Amino acid sequence: MRKVYEKNQMVKETQTRFSTLSSCSFDKGFYTPEVRKTLEEILETVILPKKGKLSEADRQRQSSEEFVQGRKQHSAVESGINALENHGLDRCTDHGLAGFQRYVALTVVARNLQILGHILQQKALKRQRRIEKIRKTRAKNGC
Repeated sequence: MRKVYEKNQMVKETQTRFSTLSSCSFDKGFYTPEVRKTLEEILETVILPKKGKLSEADRQRQSSEEFVQGRKQHSAVESGINALENHGLDRCTDHGLAGFQRYVALTVVARNLQILGHILQQKALKRQRRIEKIRKTRAKNGC
């Protein structure tokens, strides 16, 4: 029953901050019929996969387009979380809520800098390849 209350409370608090929240995705380990039922009362779409063998109703629910799309987005979020963990968010050495918030913010900045650096590297590589192609064409034509 505690799990139901925690998920319910977490979703309600998130909805107060983000009023447009209409769906939420969870890992397989969170599934219980009670959790699913209470979340479906709060949200339009609940992405809550069930472990083990699925009943026909569960199979249909989990193969719906909304559910599949939500699971794909869930994977993207998990990837982002993993990237943040690799940039320092795996262990917070600061104390208190303010320290944790500062730590998360700095980790997000570090990840964003990495993404921007990657974009700049790709642009430079594309430019370099374009220049090489022009040089080869000119050499081939005898210019």
